[in-house]
Amino acid sequence: MAGSHGFHRRKPVVLAVIAGVVALGSPVPSHAASTQPNAVIVWDRNAETAIWEVARQQPQVQARSFAMVHGAVYDAVNAIAGRPYQSYLSAPRADGGESTEAAVATAASQVLRSLFPAQEERLRAQYDEALARIPGGDAKRRGIAVGARTAAAMIAARENDGAFGDQTWPVGTKPGQWRPTPPTPTTSGAWVAYLKPFMLPSGSMFRTSGPPSLTSGRYARDLNEVKTVGSATSTVRTLDQTQAAIWWHDRHLAEWEIKRQLATTQRLSTLRTARMFAMVGLAEADATTACYNEKVTWSFWRPITAIRLADTDGNPRTAADPDWTPLLATPPHPDYTSGHTCFTGASMSALAHFFGRDDLSFSGYSADSGTTRHFRGFSQALAEVVEARIWGGIHTRTADTEGAKIGKQVTAYMVRHFFKPRKH
Repeated sequence: MAGSHGFHRRKPVVLAVIAGVVALGSPVPSHAASTQPNAVIVWDRNAETAIWEVARQQPQVQARSFAMVHGAVYDAVNAIAGRPYQSYLSAPRADGGESTEAAVATAASQVLRSLFPAQEERLRAQYDEALARIPGGDAKRRGIAVGARTAAAMIAARENDGAFGDQTWPVGTKPGQWRPTPPTPTTSGAWVAYLKPFMLPSGSMFRTSGPPSLTSGRYARDLNEVKTVGSATSTVRTLDQTQAAIWWHDRHLAEWEIKRQLATTQRLSTLRTARMFAMVGLAEADATTACYNEKVTWSFWRPITAIRLADTDGNPRTAADPDWTPLLATPPHPDYTSGHTCFTGASMSALAHFFGRDDLSFSGYSADSGTTRHFRGFSQALAEVVEARIWGGIHTRTADTEGAKIGKQVTAYMVRHFFKPRKH
């Protein structure tokens, strides 16, 4: 099975990340699926078009946009359903007679139009087309009103949240300190580290003890591992590992497809889909902020820099290779912690909590790798991304495993404080 090679010795660390979160939740009974298309899935696809296919936002930016859309959608659907769960931001008055489809379309469309004013004409046409398929009447009008209110609450809550600030990454010249890396030698984009979280009290809430000392055995093991298996010309990396590295690096994230796939295969109702998408989306966003806060704090050099300058690190167990190049293009920000493992640690642990189990099968396709990868459960997917960033030559193992832990911690905080069933 694709997605099952090369990491069996490392499984226990990542299994613990998932297992701790599964224990926090219990299964929620499924409701019968509607014969109509699931509006939440429809508008998640529409959001993907706006966020990625048109705006081309990178993953650390995408996270905020998806969280805003699905937070507003969830509040609208939850209100119409009688608020069986805690609201995220708002709970507009509703009696259950409102059109859920109209509410979802309105909430998602209005948030997207606030995020992407340059797409106003396209998004308005898409929204009008969606509304035209909903029978006219009081239910439709009241559904629109509910969606408009939850969208307005979300837009207001995210005003001046720090998005798209002009902060830059600190640049160092000493061993261990990050500096711009090829092929994108930029220092911009550090604003993500300072973004107002959606749920956490602070982006620094889960501060780690930092990367290993340059002279430590752990650092040498990390560096020599990525040097060997993550090189563009590695002779030990397998074809499956190469494909996995590329699959996980695809900026058209297969995790979007996985989320929609699970909603469909598990026959989730519109309400449960809205709750699941909101939980995953907000956990991903806050995990990304927490991860980038770590990056700013520790400003640790990337493997491409560390390997080329290994003769300066003071560690006799490392050796410099001035021509070393990774399999994948190195992203323009520090190594520690890994953004993707923070993100996937949050998403997979959120899914494990939501379903109350870790044995649901799913798959995803990447056009970049030209492959579909199959997974037997959430912990297996998280275990693979930890390895994949090493196979790609862009992260050290410590950056990956610590990132996965942050993702788990964010989800655990969310489970304790948000989206809980209400007591009636």
